[in-house]
Amino acid sequence: MNIAVVGAGGFVGSRLVKKLRSEGHEVTAHGRSTGVDLLTGEGVPEALAGAEVVVNTIDAPSFDADAVPFFRTTTETLLSTADGAGVGNVVLLSIVGIDQVPDVEYYRAKLEQERLVEAGPVPYTIVRATQFMDFVEPIMSWTTSGDTVRLPTTRLQPVAVEDVVDTLAEAATTPPHDGIVNVAGPDIFPLDELARLTLRAHPDGREVTVDENAGLFGQVPQDAIVAPPGARLGTTSYEQWLQREHRA
Repeated sequence: MNIAVVGAGGFVGSRLVKKLRSEGHEVTAHGRSTGVDLLTGEGVPEALAGAEVVVNTIDAPSFDADAVPFFRTTTETLLSTADGAGVGNVVLLSIVGIDQVPDVEYYRAKLEQERLVEAGPVPYTIVRATQFMDFVEPIMSWTTSGDTVRLPTTRLQPVAVEDVVDTLAEAATTPPHDGIVNVAGPDIFPLDELARLTLRAHPDGREVTVDENAGLFGQVPQDAIVAPPGARLGTTSYEQWLQREHRA
């Protein structure tokens, strides 16, 4: 199968390209470094020529209100070009629960991106993932002051990136759902407890204190970004991931 991955130099896209190629698919990897710019349209027709499927894993350069026009423009460009190229399936990487968090600008931007795909001219599958396990430490750093990490008790269901990549690969190589597939980790944790687990595995002198208004996740309702019933659950637990990363 001929598959174009846009955002192929990123955290997820690079892994997806490797996964699909290992399965024997003909995969082209695209991004600004390869001369493909979804904001201007430069290189996009050439990137999608001959593709049966396009997977969109690009991310906005910021988490603020600028994400809205970014996702709008890039998605409209990708969809119109995919339609003209005869692409039969657009797969979009998105985020679990973004329709439940109206106060977070980045989530509003991703939700608009989803709606453009849903209303667009090409059959599609939207893969919504919960928070990546790799991002727990950066989340902690956002609200660290000295030796204190302030975090709310918002519940998260962290997922290993390889489980998301597996789901994206399946979506890219099977008929489009014209709907949403949710993927999440096997366990749910309050964010403050997730940070304590992290620091027990990788102690650095910091301690965690509860602050329900701290950081981006202080704007998220308690269970909004936990996967809904019927979600595909990954096989890697957060404790297993921590042990693996510690050995690495």
